[in-house]
Amino acid sequence: MNIAAVREQISQAHDHEGRTGQLKERLELQLPHLHPSIQLPEQDAQGTLARFVSAYIDQVPELIEAAHEVAREAGIESQIKPVLKIAEAYFLQPPSVMQGQVGLDCLLDEAYLAHRLVEEVNDLYIRHFQQPLIPFDTTLANLIAHQLIGETFANQLDEVVHHSVDEMLNDESFAAESVEAYREALCSPETGAAWKRWPCLSRQLGVELGQPA
Repeated sequence: MNIAAVREQISQAHDHEGRTGQLKERLELQLPHLHPSIQLPEQDAQGTLARFVSAYIDQVPELIEAAHEVAREAGIESQIKPVLKIAEAYFLQPPSVMQGQVGLDCLLDEAYLAHRLVEEVNDLYIRHFQQPLIPFDTTLANLIAHQLIGETFANQLDEVVHHSVDEMLNDESFAAESVEAYREALCSPETGAAWKRWPCLSRQLGVELGQPA
């Protein structure tokens, strides 16, 4: 794992934003055209959205690091580390559709890939073990990021994620050890305690999805 390199890339993107205001400009243009289901506070809507994007990106290395630690403690590192390496690679060697992009607004795309990959793996674990590997709810935050990225491009990124998961995990991956051993690890108090510090990101930052008025 090379989390330090991911953090350095994010730090450089923050510096770039400080110099250019690229993300701020993008959000100012998007704000009047956001899907009406995205609910923002009336005061400082653009600032709230910018803080959401920044935190969504900043959270990726912490999520990868924590997931790796939890997987190791639960005894399932060999199954999960390759997944996390792909999430890391989205930042360090982005897919061809995103190469050459710089700045926080561009890292939103990479962060979306990483968060969606974790979400897809969680869905697989729920299907096989009736519970998530990572009880950290990114669904709402991912839906908001999907809207910010734009339907067409976000759907392309979803395809990248689906391809990665299909290449990496299949039913045989879940037969590598007994289901009971997995369940015991996933149900352990240590695993649950490790994730209690991860609240729903979007609600924490004041961004909600609701029924359009």
